[in-house]
Amino acid sequence: NYEFFDKKLITERKLILVDLQEIYVKLGLEKLEFTLEDVNVLVSQIVKMVKELGIKRLVIDSITSVCYRLTSKEQIREFILHLGKELSDIGCTTLLVSELLPSAQGYSQYGVEEAIADGIILLGNMERRGDLLRTLQVIKMRGTTHSRAKYVLDLTSIGVLLAPLLKGGSVEVR
Repeated sequence: NYEFFDKKLITERKLILVDLQEIYVKLGLEKLEFTLEDVNVLVSQIVKMVKELGIKRLVIDSITSVCYRLTSKEQIREFILHLGKELSDIGCTTLLVSELLPSAQGYSQYGVEEAIADGIILLGNMERRGDLLRTLQVIKMRGTTHSRAKYVLDLTSIGVLLAPLLKGGSVEVR
């Protein structure tokens, strides 16, 4: 549901939504496993698109969908490093969305994303007195001091609202 932002952002091309699946089809990458060559082609296409469209901030939701197609942690690490370096070199800030398993130890599904990332923002759910609350916590933000406190996150018609989470009476839900 994209009702929380002004639709003019799309018509004025200030917000561009691209489905990764469309890129896979365009590049002939409709397969379950990617080779290193496939990864390089994908990174090149993403960088080309960023340059052509003049993108300054890019969100890939989700990086997990790409990583499922890679066969080893080394390939995943290489892909994320390569993508990050190429986009950084052209001045594009990149946010990678990654899912976590409920039983996960750490802050990444594959154990490599958190070491490479400049920042980690953890979104979660917490049950409090029968209500399920969305939470946000900045785990890591390289180069700056930040609060590590959890905040209640609410998506509203006017945007994102954050409020400090009051301690006590909560159960973590993943």
